[in-house]
Amino acid sequence: LNLEPKPLKNFDSLKETNFIIPDVLAFKEKNSWNVRLNSNSFPKIKINQNYANIIKSNGSNSELNNSFQEAKWFIKSIEQRQDTILRVSKSIVKHQKKFFEEGEIAMKPLILKEIAEELELLESTISRVTTQKYISTPSGVFELKYFFGSHVSLNTGESLSSTATRALIKEIINKENKSKPFSDNQIANLLGDKDIKIARRTVAKYRESLNFLPANLRKKL
Repeated sequence: LNLEPKPLKNFDSLKETNFIIPDVLAFKEKNSWNVRLNSNSFPKIKINQNYANIIKSNGSNSELNNSFQEAKWFIKSIEQRQDTILRVSKSIVKHQKKFFEEGEIAMKPLILKEIAEELELLESTISRVTTQKYISTPSGVFELKYFFGSHVSLNTGESLSSTATRALIKEIINKENKSKPFSDNQIANLLGDKDIKIARRTVAKYRESLNFLPANLRKKL
């Protein structure tokens, strides 16, 4: 009497899993990094030649001619979009080469304006083609926007990306004495020893983004 006659009825509310198909692929070949478009993400689009021949043989039909031109412009726009994504991806990989070889701790500070000026494109264009566009690398799949972000200053006058700073904080917490975990202020001082100028509240913000609890809750006896 306690058995459920429809055992799958409670699974209706489960969300469908969305898999990310990367737009570009980054890979190392003969000691250099290469980037190419993912053909699975950008299928080839072309005009059916039979239809094209019919339109050409009916040159006086302005409606067909207009549709034919719109189709050609549509394909050209897609190709230009793909070319822009590829160019931006190559530029990102060039700037963030150390990240691809050494990981997050080597991420360089990078802003949209730098790529825009290098490629002679609008900053808004860089923003559009890096949002919800993904790159597959040997270290995983990342949104192109991931490679941009804020930075913290170094005492040397240089700067360190927020991603690299978070990686350093993660490394410090992972290596700390679990019975005497570091406070946010102590972490800020340890980073200061590495010439990284960072406020305690910034350490707290980065720590929380890494899903680490405060020191008093990380303590293990």
